[in-house]
Parts: sequence; structure tokens; C-alpha cells
Amino acid sequence: MTKALLIISFALSVHLTAWAQTKQDFSRAEALQVAYFTKELALTSEEAQKFWPVYYSYRAELKTARKENTDELEWEEKAVAIRKKYRLEFRKVLNDDGRALGVFKADKSFRELLRKEQERRRNNTKLDETDKSSL
Repeated sequence: MTKALLIISFALSVHLTAWAQTKQDFSRAEALQVAYFTKELALTSEEAQKFWPVYYSYRAELKTARKENTDELEWEEKAVAIRKKYRLEFRKVLNDDGRALGVFKADKSFRELLRKEQERRRNNTKLDETDKSSL
């Protein structure tokens, strides 16, 4: 019985450690995203307060649409409709159509940076200097 409890305790501690690391990585990525978007979109503090709730709503809506649409073409159509809807919302917050469109560019480039970082960590290589300057 004691041996079984020891094994269960060990497995639980390994799981909790992995979960904490994942949560920490997510928090760090989120902080980097805030900094990246703030820089790319030149957000003022007032704009940022209005922007982030809209952005998180946009991401949640995309995520829900992705789960609901297994057909790739249907997903793409739904994603375009969501982007069009939120372009108007971002324009209200940012007071500029160019900056509103910049949200989608910043989102894509930030996700690409994250993907490159994950790949780099898997391959244990260094991040290019051009990519570093974007963070």
C-alpha cells in the first residue's frame, strides 16, 4: 500500500510540475504578445484597455469556429467572416482602419514567431537576430 501511494504521489508531482511549467510558458507568451502588439500597433494605455477585451473575444470566437468546422473551406469562410466583423470592432477602438488591419498582421507574425521559437526549442538552435529584434 505504501509503495502504491509513493508511486501515485510521484506521478502526481510530475504531472503538477509539467502543468505549472505549461502555465508559466503560457503566461510568458501572453506577456510577450501584449508587448509585441503594443509596439506593433503603437497602443496607448487607453487604447490597450479597450483593445485587449475585444482581441480576446476575437480569439475565442475563432477558436470556437475552429472546433465547430472540421471542413477546411467552411472554417476559412467562417474565419474571414469573423475577421471582417472584428475589423470594425478594432477600428472603433483604434480609430484607424490601417491600425485595425494591423491587428491581423501582428497576430499572424506573432504566431509565426511563437512557431519558430517552438521549432528552435525542439531543434535546440538559436533564434535568428532578425527574429529576436521583433520580440
